[in-house]
Amino acid sequence: MNEPIVVRHWAITAAPKAAPAVATTTVLALARIWNANGAEHSVGNAALMAVLAAGAAAGGASLARAGEPVLAATGYAVSGSLALAGVAGYSDDLSLPLLLWALATVLAYCFTARHWRQDRRDALDHQRHMGERREERAHIERVETIRATAQIEVARAGTAYAEQLAQALITRSTLPGFDATALESAGLPELPIAREAR
Repeated sequence: MNEPIVVRHWAITAAPKAAPAVATTTVLALARIWNANGAEHSVGNAALMAVLAAGAAAGGASLARAGEPVLAATGYAVSGSLALAGVAGYSDDLSLPLLLWALATVLAYCFTARHWRQDRRDALDHQRHMGERREERAHIERVETIRATAQIEVARAGTAYAEQLAQALITRSTLPGFDATALESAGLPELPIAREAR
């Protein structure tokens, strides 16, 4: 019932929130390195990136129709990354790649925010469900404890009553002038002590 308390480091908590910005920044940095190594104004390289981006987008669309939302989102993200890399590698100045980087980062955060909200809702639902189950089980345990305690007390009371009755019969039979036959003749039931005395 007692769960360990887990305290996460702030970097572990912040890492998923920084992932979209890190991803788009990595694509931009690699594209600018590619630009410096000969991709600037290279039509062949730009055409290659356009074909790859279109292929990734088509794959994402087909996966979306097939009912695979996670893989479809991955296909669209790859398509956008390839398009960003193609433009950043082809252009000679930095303003257009930075503009596309900012746009891609904002879009990435827009799409991931929805998934983060859904994950948070799922986690809260799970915690609520587990709390309800814990309360239900604790209630069942309390009821069973009360029932067992009551049974034990009833058994103790019955034992104490039997001991007191036996002690009373023994004490009464030892009193002077006690006559079990006189009780029987008066119409009272025969006592077990009287039977044993015979």
